[in-house]
Amino acid sequence: MNQIVRRAVIGAALALLASTSGLVTSAWGAAGKPRVAIETDKGTIVVELEDKKAPITAANFLTYVDRHRFDGGQFFRANRAKGAPGAGSIQGQPKPYSRRAPPIAHESTLKTGLRHTAGAISMGRDAPGSATADFFICASAQPYLDAKPGKSDAAQGYAVFGKVVQGMDVVKKILAGRTDGATNVPSMKGQILNPAVKIISMKRV
Repeated sequence: MNQIVRRAVIGAALALLASTSGLVTSAWGAAGKPRVAIETDKGTIVVELEDKKAPITAANFLTYVDRHRFDGGQFFRANRAKGAPGAGSIQGQPKPYSRRAPPIAHESTLKTGLRHTAGAISMGRDAPGSATADFFICASAQPYLDAKPGKSDAAQGYAVFGKVVQGMDVVKKILAGRTDGATNVPSMKGQILNPAVKIISMKRV
């Protein structure tokens, strides 16, 4: 009888352990940050999104990814830092004439705690709160893009929402591309990739 009781107790303990392990695994999985593979004709870049620290910006980006609006898009700009080889950023956008969602609220780096370090992915914008789908990836640290105390548009900085976890060599390769493409924006002269780098697809991984 005692042997039967012992077996029952051991069985219950094992069941409880399995149940607890399952809960731990599920909780860990739920806490995992979303990742997106950006497949280009120069190679693949994988970014990890800070969906807890920058929830509005990350969710917006994933909406475009899930709706395949970046598929057929391009990296069209390489903004290289003068006198610093390998430093700067590359800018991407959805496929031409792709429908864009309404602009999103600006998530300041002062609030998110994120920074424009090497590998950071951030949103392009005009005025704060005007960002839709254009994004850029920092090939090097660019702290001047972080928000600073103040109310001017420039002081608001840009909204970082993730980082590159694989493929920084591809980012550098794109940054080093030929940049004599035509532009109607004087500040972008000498920064337009020629040819643009194709975004073949973007998908969660």
